[in-house]
Amino acid sequence: MPVLSIIACGMLEDELVHVLSRDCGIRQLIVVENRNSSGFLRKLRSGNHIPRTVSLDRVPMLLNSGFNPDFNSISKVLVKFPFLGKVYKKIESKKIRSKAVKKVDVVVNLLRLGLHADLELLKSEVYKNIREMAAFSDGILIFYGTCGHVLGDLEKDFIDIECPLFFLKDRDGETVEDCISAALGGNDAYARAMLEYRGKGTIYLTPMWASSWKSLEKESGSKDFNYRYLKNPGYCLAAKINTGIPYESDFYQNVQEFALTFGMKIIDIKGSAEIAEQSYLAAMEAIVRKP
Repeated sequence: MPVLSIIACGMLEDELVHVLSRDCGIRQLIVVENRNSSGFLRKLRSGNHIPRTVSLDRVPMLLNSGFNPDFNSISKVLVKFPFLGKVYKKIESKKIRSKAVKKVDVVVNLLRLGLHADLELLKSEVYKNIREMAAFSDGILIFYGTCGHVLGDLEKDFIDIECPLFFLKDRDGETVEDCISAALGGNDAYARAMLEYRGKGTIYLTPMWASSWKSLEKESGSKDFNYRYLKNPGYCLAAKINTGIPYESDFYQNVQEFALTFGMKIIDIKGSAEIAEQSYLAAMEAIVRKP
């Protein structure tokens, strides 16, 4: 059974839930159990996905066990109960990949928020997990941008491993710079947004950034959400990026609180989940085609 592993930034949690919850070609979904995964698991379960959780060192054992949840058998039980039957039909209606598609096992390793505050630590963590997960994977999707270009040489640095790496790429085939670029639709879209608001200090907020800024400031001291840094009057705009992904219900309130805290005006920018969707599908198709 093909195995696609995903090493993901916590800031792209919503995008990852979005693509996984719409994929009917997953045989089993395994989430590496760590302190970063609780919110991710809650969102997956709210979308009727029931992943298996296990520590990273036990993933190979789970993959080799041959576990195969027979969802069709489960459905025969569910439809006997009106409410559960409706839930099942709702799940079925959301599926986007054909049942004829070859099934794939997916392993998700969500790394902690705020690693980008120390780029060398970020690089070390991503590289370490690639080495470990390559041993049981047919491919690894890096659900990160280049993050200050610290992850820009992954293909070159891992040319010695047989496991192919896949990346979040825009329509021009360029790996996105970061999670903001991914949410806006690519590097060119990011550049256009910055050009439009040139001369006005702008902080770009996705739902995950907006819900996490307080904890990030406390835990990592990152300048992205450092009070002294953001109280600079040069920063005057809080850009609310609407990707259409609904998992953070308090998005507006979180942005509003952020803007009030730092004396900024809220502006709305249209985003999308297109890069996450297309990059995930490209990785899946490559895994399925692999001999």
